[in-house]
Amino acid sequence: MKSLKKLAAIGFSTVLALSLAACNGNEKASSDDGKSGDKKVTLNFWTFGATGYEDLAKEYEEKNPGVKIKVRSAETAEHHDALFTSLSAGSGAPDITMLEIDQLDRFKAAQDRFENLYDLGAKDIEDQYLDWKWKTGENDKGDFLIGLPTDIGPKALYYRTDVFEAAGLPTDPEEVTALINSPTAFEEAGLKVKEKTGKKFIDSIEMAFRAYLDGAEETFLNSKGELLIEKDGNAVKEAYDYAVKLNKLGIVGKFEMWSPEWANAVNKGEFAAELGAGWLKGWMEGNAQEAIGKWKVAILPSEFAANWGGSFIAIPNETKNAKEAYKFASWLISPDNQLKSFQDKGLFPSAQSVYEMDAFKTNEDAFFGGQSTAPVFAKAAQDINGAVYKGEKYFPLYSEVLNALKNVQNKGTDPEKEWKDAIKRAKGLLSR
Repeated sequence: MKSLKKLAAIGFSTVLALSLAACNGNEKASSDDGKSGDKKVTLNFWTFGATGYEDLAKEYEEKNPGVKIKVRSAETAEHHDALFTSLSAGSGAPDITMLEIDQLDRFKAAQDRFENLYDLGAKDIEDQYLDWKWKTGENDKGDFLIGLPTDIGPKALYYRTDVFEAAGLPTDPEEVTALINSPTAFEEAGLKVKEKTGKKFIDSIEMAFRAYLDGAEETFLNSKGELLIEKDGNAVKEAYDYAVKLNKLGIVGKFEMWSPEWANAVNKGEFAAELGAGWLKGWMEGNAQEAIGKWKVAILPSEFAANWGGSFIAIPNETKNAKEAYKFASWLISPDNQLKSFQDKGLFPSAQSVYEMDAFKTNEDAFFGGQSTAPVFAKAAQDINGAVYKGEKYFPLYSEVLNALKNVQNKGTDPEKEWKDAIKRAKGLLSR
């Protein structure tokens, strides 16, 4: 849900962790049914980002008078560092916590600090959710579920209709999907935009890199922690080479995502397309008022089908109220409540049945000229092949390869030399 730039800035926040721990005060009371009576249950729930879960927690309290949900929210990095510190100390963790998908492997390495949600009944609801999302919450053996699935970030092609029209490209979403149906077709569309308008097709070399990278089931490391990028056919090298190719064609801009220059370019139409996740729609609606009605969304080529972002709900095993925590967590991620979260905060559902609900399918977006974008992202979500393994050192390794690409684009350095240098730096990171 947050940008890669923010996620990469992770550092330990011990002071915050201690303050959160002091506020936690896990209750020792327990209840088998979560209803009011002689026993009262308080569940501490740590969240991050704009989820709207506070409102759902109040609704749950109304339906379950014996249960109190204390929701605490922090920034993404602070949240995960405070949680990691508390779990490492063996005290101060909440009863329930969110885990961001790009942080998940960091916590899977400490699965002994969490409840196995399969022991609490999670198998009973597994078939309600996208298989790849569910599998992402499991350990390697598939016998331990660390997190229940919440929102996801299926990627699609955001495109400027005015720039496409000026380039002689179609502007109807179905026609765009049919035309740009392969990596080669993607390149050809970019060249038309460049030739007819003088504008770049996509915003940055990072997004060109992520075109292939985000959908790869293995990237820099395997589950044993072994470096993969030297091996033939590695997905990172494929993604790197594709980004180099697009840059050489002259269709890649230098608008770094989340920068003021990028935001202005989104508003002004200084590039034609973005490979963005479903949550980007919410940012555009709130921050690109000059571009209302000028962007639409289409399906990406199947080679680029991928997820970017999303979360899980986990239960640290310090809790004295595991059953009650699971009852609330499973209720929170139910299809009906995922629809509410989508309507309220734009959290894209991982429960497939939501995709068939009229309130979901007919949700027209004024920003996108009245297009119902939800079915586009639903189709994208179902095109994703499987769970993606990243590992604990994904972001430092990612940054080394991205820096190599930026050198190629900004300094004109040799791509193969930059690649070899990135491998050396990656090995250095792993040796520390």
